[in-house]
Amino acid sequence: MGKKRLTRQEQQARTRSKLMSAASKVFTCKGMQHASIDEVAEEAGYTKGAFYANFKSKEELYLAMLDENFEDRIREVEQAFASDEEAPEQARHAAADYARAMRADPNHLRLFFEFANQALRSDSFREELITRFATLRTRLAEVYAQRFEAYGVEPPIPVDRMVRMVIAMTDGWALWKMLEPGDVDDEMYESLIEVFTVGIGAMAGLLDQERAEA
Repeated sequence: MGKKRLTRQEQQARTRSKLMSAASKVFTCKGMQHASIDEVAEEAGYTKGAFYANFKSKEELYLAMLDENFEDRIREVEQAFASDEEAPEQARHAAADYARAMRADPNHLRLFFEFANQALRSDSFREELITRFATLRTRLAEVYAQRFEAYGVEPPIPVDRMVRMVIAMTDGWALWKMLEPGDVDDEMYESLIEVFTVGIGAMAGLLDQERAEA
């Protein structure tokens, strides 16, 4: 039997995926500002026409990559928090999953900071980036709020502010992992998130509750 022919929708999804993968390599190598649509299309093995059949502009491609990036990040947290482990272990495993994803895609961290650099150069892109971060924070805050509700305790600080703290710690770790990969490792990030979670739990009285139930 021959290979099953892809539907038009499947072909388009495959083309978009290859273009985004190619863009990750090109943007990382040349920077988002200097990379061209021709270079992205050539890296993916397509024509410039194929690019425009899927994306209106380089900026739209950036945003599609951001959306995919953030969806992966949310899914990792949701999966980790769906376990029956105690909060510190859940947090540590969520951090380990994120660090593992970074190792699997060496371009990921560099690309993230390319997004940030592009946002500093372009007000319109900055607004789009902020809008997407707001969506990411909202969805993560919903996950965090559900966990506090499941434990039956009130968050000691606003959940949105808590999420901002976690994102700030994650991005700080990511930056220094790029700059000092030999000294800043995955275990440091796992410990950082675990310690933060233990601190939040102590503030909320969650640790006393878990000890009483043990």
